[in-house]
Amino acid sequence: MQVNWNYIKVLALLITVTGLYAFSNQRSATKKINEIEIEFVGDQNLYITEGMVNKLLIQNYGNLNNVPKEKLVLNTIEKVIEANKMVKSAQVYLTVNGKLATKIVQRKPIGRIEGSSKFYLDDEGKRMPLSMSHSARVPIITGNITGKSLEDVYEILKYINEDEFLRKNVVGIHVEAEDDYQLKFRMEQFVVNLGGVDGLDEKFNNFKAFYAKANKDKTLEEYNVVSLEFNNQVVCTKI
Repeated sequence: MQVNWNYIKVLALLITVTGLYAFSNQRSATKKINEIEIEFVGDQNLYITEGMVNKLLIQNYGNLNNVPKEKLVLNTIEKVIEANKMVKSAQVYLTVNGKLATKIVQRKPIGRIEGSSKFYLDDEGKRMPLSMSHSARVPIITGNITGKSLEDVYEILKYINEDEFLRKNVVGIHVEAEDDYQLKFRMEQFVVNLGGVDGLDEKFNNFKAFYAKANKDKTLEEYNVVSLEFNNQVVCTKI
């Protein structure tokens, strides 16, 4: 019988590759964690610090250094980190050199509620606790805070954050009542009566036109109330 040497060579090569792959997997699985790396993605204002994340991991898993890689369940570690109220998302992975790496995206506050309870409102409209590590420079929300008014305030804050002029100048929102909101500006003494959240484009475009003209005429200091509540007009009250 003629021996098919090509077949034998291919079979031997396949066995060798399979053996090497299995050996490599076994070595990789038994390799131990030699370092933990924590990276915060995006905003560098740390509402949760590296030390807090390390403490969180130790509380749940003990010291992870020298733990075999095969004993780690990465998606479980991600869920533990994401359970922290300052964290929006987390990605945990292992590097080839034995490092346990974690990338964390923090939640982003866009307003700070100062009422009977104090908290941030984040960029998804959800409540976010204040941080002991960093105080965000965001508009302060005061007044009659209810579920409905908080939803409206979120819509106003979203609009403010998308507009460079408003983002730089609005420092506060006061809730007189539902559908009755006032804006406070950084440098000016007047209060802007916004009314409700209907027609924000028109209201703010009218206000910016008024502001540009009054600033050019150097008359901004003459006003104490600027009302945007009426259709397509700006009504001002002088001091």
